[in-house]
Amino acid sequence: MLRFINDLPDHVVGILATGEVDKGDYERVLIPHMEELVKRQGEINYLLVLETDVRNFTAAAWWEDFKLGLKNFTKWKKVAIVTDQASVEWFSDAASHFIPGKSRGYKLTELPDAIAWVSEKHEDEFDEMISVSDVLEEIRSRSSNKGQGPAGEDL
Repeated sequence: MLRFINDLPDHVVGILATGEVDKGDYERVLIPHMEELVKRQGEINYLLVLETDVRNFTAAAWWEDFKLGLKNFTKWKKVAIVTDQASVEWFSDAASHFIPGKSRGYKLTELPDAIAWVSEKHEDEFDEMISVSDVLEEIRSRSSNKGQGPAGEDL
């Protein structure tokens, strides 16, 4: 069963997986929340708390998972998977090398750390903005031709 975690920041979809997970869980719970998040902000921050063995996901659930991932391939920003299954945690860490966003695995006891990480809005320095006029001013202020004209003017 998949259940939506409702008290996370608006830019994060959180899901708790317990027991058997089937295609209907994806259709009723995960897909509508993901579609709404993508429509609202164009990117995905996803927290999955996995309290069931991955073998409890039906083949149809895995197929829905694959389709959802592929459909939104360029929109994944952060994925945090929280589980005590070491292989899943390791796979989550390794997935960062294969998806456009970042992915991390956490132990169940590290749930607060996972929530904090997936909820951070600005992690890269590229989020800072500067205007063209400010760029030009910075270039002028660093010019190596300052004071080098015939009358001491800047070149």
